[in-house]
Order: sequence, then C-alpha cells, then structure tokens
Amino acid sequence: MTDAQQFEAFVKDYQNMVFSTAMRLLANQSDAEDISQEVFLRAYERFGELRESPTVGGWLKTVATNLSLNHLTRYRARWSFFSEMLRQGDENEEYEAQFPAPDNTADTLAQGERREILAQALQKLSPKERVPLVLYHFEGLRYEEIAEKLGVSLGKVKTDIFRAREVLRRKLRLKLAEEPR
Repeated sequence: MTDAQQFEAFVKDYQNMVFSTAMRLLANQSDAEDISQEVFLRAYERFGELRESPTVGGWLKTVATNLSLNHLTRYRARWSFFSEMLRQGDENEEYEAQFPAPDNTADTLAQGERREILAQALQKLSPKERVPLVLYHFEGLRYEEIAEKLGVSLGKVKTDIFRAREVLRRKLRLKLAEEPR
C-alpha cells in the first residue's frame, strides 16, 4: 500500500473515536468535524511516527480533547457535550449508572431512548457545568488534571462537577416525569 492508502486506512480506523471525542465536548457537529480534521492534519504531519505506535489512539484522543478545550476557551457560549451519566450515591460515593443488558428488542429501544433523554439533558447544562463533568466522567481525568487544563482551582472543579450532577439529576427527573408510561 502507498503512504496515501495507509493514511486513508488510518483515518478510517480512528475517525469515529476522534469525532465522538470532539462531539462530546463541543455538542456541535460542524465544530466537531473541524476539530477532527485538524487532529488528522496533525496526525498526517507525524504519520511516520504514528503509523506503528501502540499508543496512537491515546495520542489522537488527547489531541482531540486539547483542541476541543482550546476551541471552548475561545467560544465559551457554545460549550456543550453529551456522554454517559455517572450518578452520585452520597457525597463521597460515586458509581456509574447501569443499564442492564437487553433481553429483547423492546429493551434495546428503551435503552436507546434513555440515552437520548440523557444526551438532551446534558446539552442543556451551562458551560461551566458541562465541560468539567464530561472531562471527569467520560474522559476519565482526575480533578487535578481538569483544574490544570481549565486553569481554575481544584475547589472550583469539584464544586462545578457537584453542581452539574445535581442540575442534571433534576433535569432528568423532570423529563422522566413528563414521559408517558
């Protein structure tokens, strides 16, 4: 295969991961496409190093996250994302919301509907709530890493994530109360 064909295969292998990372942070398809394109332009410049690297997926995800955060810093009014919700049991205990494996098609459809409701509720959070929440719960960053990336104090990160969980929980309760049973 030529270098061009190898790079095309490389892009096909990683495009969904890069795009979904950007989309979760930006919640804007056009912006996520732009960020994805920029990620692959940077990957093309380093393709000789990256093509055989076992850590290429992590490198691409880091670049996508950093470019998305840079974009959000410039365009704070457009911050939003969607991801999976993590629910907090008590103040110090956290656990991921569990969706049981579907036994049939009806369960699969119900699970998809729950995820859509969650995505809509997440998109309605304010920018200062959404970004730290997705970085912590979806990207797996520690509080300290989030504080450093966003240039804010550790206490602010913890407070914003706590408040975001509470707001999200209220939005989901309201939405689920509206749904016909």
